[in-house]
Amino acid sequence: MNDATSDTQRAFRDLLHAQRVWDTDLPGFDPATAPHSPVPLFHAWFAEAVAAGQPEPHTMTLATVDAGGHPDVRTLMLHDVDDRGWHFATHATSAKGRQLAARPYAALGFYWPAQGRQVRVRGPVTVCAPAESSADLHARSTGALAAALTGSQSDVLGSGEELARAADAAWERARAEPDAEVPTWTRYTVEPHEAEFFQGDARRRHIRLRYRLEDGAWVRELLWP
Repeated sequence: MNDATSDTQRAFRDLLHAQRVWDTDLPGFDPATAPHSPVPLFHAWFAEAVAAGQPEPHTMTLATVDAGGHPDVRTLMLHDVDDRGWHFATHATSAKGRQLAARPYAALGFYWPAQGRQVRVRGPVTVCAPAESSADLHARSTGALAAALTGSQSDVLGSGEELARAADAAWERARAEPDAEVPTWTRYTVEPHEAEFFQGDARRRHIRLRYRLEDGAWVRELLWP
């Protein structure tokens, strides 16, 4: 490693180590008062994240496994949480869509630093009916429809100019045909078999409450931080 690289690396580490976590008052969390299933607690925590001004609280990480058995992860939007599970949507022909078709199991992660909270969800993934997938797409904005119409997600792109042409054409079609169908657009549901709620603590006495599905019933247990 030469001197210039050493200086760059040192500057990066200094910057990294200067960052602080949760320089704010964090909410309390008594796991004894938590509901008996994870969905009501997620609804409550989500509302509290919004009230606390957390930017984009509806974004989440989605982890899948590729054909070689290697983990893959990306950030996308949550579309709903109900008694079936956590919902999101993408093209069935995208990388994540192909991975889920081969191995229909996923993990989700939410991070709301405004309150020092994380939520993790794991479980099998099911494909929603075509009518629900279509309704999901058309309940969103013109821009979302245009994005879905633009091209083959995750395929190799030849150039920025190719993307610009395709995007312009997709926007024109989305405005002219707001009910246009996108056959590959698919809504998925992660059925939770595990859900963990993490409340950070400035003194590192973090609270971790895990819900685990066992014989059709939820078991609640605390985890060491």
